[in-house]
Amino acid sequence: MLPEMTLAVARALALAQHLASQRGAPELSAVDVFQALVMDEDGRPAGLLREQGVGREFLGQLVTEAGAGKRPLPQDLPPPTAQGLAGTLAFAARRIAYEHCGESIVASEHLLLAVLQHDESLRELLTREGLRLEQLEAGLRPEPIALDEPLTLLESSEQIDAARILDANANRAREALRTLEDYCRFVLDDATLSAELKRLRHDLAQVLSPVGLDVLLQARETQHDVGVSLTTPSEGQRGSPRAVAQAAAKRLQEALRVLEEYGKLYNLDVSRGLEALRYRAYTLERSLLLGAAARQRLADARLYLLVSGRGCSASVEWTIKEAVAGGVQVIQLREKQLGDRELLARARNVRRWTREAGALFIMNDRPDLARLSEADGVHVGQEELSVKDARRILGPDALIGVSTHDAEQLRQAILDGADYVGVGPIFPSTTKNFPAFAGLEFVRHAAQATSLPAFAIGGITLGNVDRVLAAGLRRIAVGQAICQAEDPRGTAAAFRRLLG
Repeated sequence: MLPEMTLAVARALALAQHLASQRGAPELSAVDVFQALVMDEDGRPAGLLREQGVGREFLGQLVTEAGAGKRPLPQDLPPPTAQGLAGTLAFAARRIAYEHCGESIVASEHLLLAVLQHDESLRELLTREGLRLEQLEAGLRPEPIALDEPLTLLESSEQIDAARILDANANRAREALRTLEDYCRFVLDDATLSAELKRLRHDLAQVLSPVGLDVLLQARETQHDVGVSLTTPSEGQRGSPRAVAQAAAKRLQEALRVLEEYGKLYNLDVSRGLEALRYRAYTLERSLLLGAAARQRLADARLYLLVSGRGCSASVEWTIKEAVAGGVQVIQLREKQLGDRELLARARNVRRWTREAGALFIMNDRPDLARLSEADGVHVGQEELSVKDARRILGPDALIGVSTHDAEQLRQAILDGADYVGVGPIFPSTTKNFPAFAGLEFVRHAAQATSLPAFAIGGITLGNVDRVLAAGLRRIAVGQAICQAEDPRGTAAAFRRLLG
């Protein structure tokens, strides 16, 4: 499922797919997307490039090469899909929109920058024509609102008062960020969340820089601060490292809100920057605290089995019970051929069998049927419902897993609040076709990047599982290796011995 985008972006991606099909290419290229973006001479992407010095004639030549003038372009283009490069560029553009403007909606300028960052040869070509990528990126940041008269505090005493408030809350925010960063680093051992918090801490310093460190230090008056001695009993009570992190997350958000409001007295651009940081803090709190609950719930889960009626050499019921007896802890029902009624009936049976056997039950792709069958959660791919939408259907206690195929998808799944991730495909599989394989290199990255439960998936057998273990992951998801084995119980037990 593609991220939320403007009509201009949806049109550009659809047009790019059309251009690729016109030249007989099986997949669109970054150049196709670029040509689609600059076809409108009055559009934002073309205007930004002309501001950089890229000539109208040069852009027109690129459009002509795309075949725009050879035949009329269709008005009703099929909507863009999330597959392949279109999805990669769309999600990269969403990240750019969020980091530059604190926005979640992808606009055409964000897609333009994603294309230029993705395609080095196109970037070099445009650089020779005058493009300066750093200036283009800077131009995407929102301009401060121009005031008829400068906004100043009339009294010097008011300046000192406001600066004291900014200084105190800047200190609170930095301390809370460091507390959260250390929790992710030393308790969770999570590189991705640690890096996100470190980036947020550095961005806070940059956003506050226009206020001036000297102003804040001059206003500081700790000895005469009436709030120093004010405290409540709850402030001295922390039952666990997670409780410390939870309190720090709230303290961070409160401090950022105060900074945002009082920052308006100095600079409206500072205030907007602080607002964007506050929303990022909300996202990180969700990822951190929901992830902690998932880590605890899935702490012992090592072996995850994907079952379907067609994929089992015996009955689904017998296969599930034998597999769980051998050590499988999570069962996912993956049926692509059944109608909704038949699928729901099977899901309810699997729920009953897994409950009796003591295993978790995950529904593939369908949060609606997961809820109706009382499953423990749902697993979604990159093209299915988002974590947010699945959570709205299933509620806060459900487990939601996400399939990831590269580092950016893994990072996004963590920030979206996934409870666990699938990492792959690792090896070729007879149950599902993939245009490319993430391979063991992605396993190594995932093992180092996150402490979120991560299950390697794709063609894993008793003969190659040692390579997955050597790459760093000790959780796997398998299908045929157990479902088509003559002895599912013995095969599952063999996997468990190797997984530890």
